[in-house]
Amino acid sequence: MRYRPLGRTGIEVSTYCLGTMMFGSVGNGDHEDAVRVVHAALDAGINFVDTADMYSAGESETIVGKALKGRRDDVVLATKVHFPMGEGRNRSGNSRRWITRAVEESLTRLGTDWIDLYQVHRPDATTDVEETLAVLGDLQRQGKIRTFGCSTFPAEEIAESHHVAERRALPRFRTEQPPYSLLARGVERSVLPTCSRYGMGVLTWAPLASGFLSGRYRKGGPVDLSSGRAALTPGRFDPALPENAAKLEAVEQLVSVADDMGCTLPELAVAFPLVHPAVTSVILGPRTMDQLKGLLAGAELTLTDEALDRIDAIVPPGTDLYRADGAWQPPSLTDRSQRRRAEADRPAGA
Repeated sequence: MRYRPLGRTGIEVSTYCLGTMMFGSVGNGDHEDAVRVVHAALDAGINFVDTADMYSAGESETIVGKALKGRRDDVVLATKVHFPMGEGRNRSGNSRRWITRAVEESLTRLGTDWIDLYQVHRPDATTDVEETLAVLGDLQRQGKIRTFGCSTFPAEEIAESHHVAERRALPRFRTEQPPYSLLARGVERSVLPTCSRYGMGVLTWAPLASGFLSGRYRKGGPVDLSSGRAALTPGRFDPALPENAAKLEAVEQLVSVADDMGCTLPELAVAFPLVHPAVTSVILGPRTMDQLKGLLAGAELTLTDEALDRIDAIVPPGTDLYRADGAWQPPSLTDRSQRRRAEADRPAGA
């Protein structure tokens, strides 16, 4: 396993990061088995573990806490805050009020005194980024977190956060966690260059594109829309829809690239993000030990310029054939009132 600097934090992390979203009720609910998966990843040289408070409503953090007993000092531990945790108001978002409480709850579940990388899971249009940076800086000074970053922020939000930090003399986001895969290359346009501009570490998620790059979904093959992620969002997997047919067509061509290289499609998929100079680490999100072993098998895979040229011809740089589940959409797109004037104000003439 290779190690890279996490931006300019002075922290070194493995080029694979163990993601634990699939530990708990939404994936592997067997705590002891999940602990074994974590230990296998650590034994393979991974020193970077990523979780979030909202994964299985905190259960993932609890599992990670169990797994790191006796090994905490050797692990760079990352978690996240933003999404709702329980019923009631003010139990989500990026406010000082919520982050101050959420970090204490995460520390308890993780069974640790500090978090190495505390990440803001998504932007929050209702909270001034100055508020967020200020409370994260306070937590850093208190020793509860070592550094902090953002996740799935667009380039303009990242740049704005750095401008605010400079103007207000506040600490700044040191990392970004964007979705990035063979089928989702949109971050190459501005997010990754922006991260490079500000010296940020980058840990990427969804390298298998919600399973499209796992080998399970093939052109002409059956697609079960009644279970798993396909049941939750069938429109994103139904092969009858043109956008999904385009993904499956690209997958067939990518399988050909993998076959010619003598590797599996998942091995090709997890190797691809690490080629970009801005990327520090790619998050692997296994549910089982077999899945972890299958992904680790490609750790020594080298993507040649010839292979990368073929990939560029299939999915051009900066192109998104797939948008990751849960990828952030700005209110300017999701809120109709921000796109449409009141009906009486629409005509050019009074």
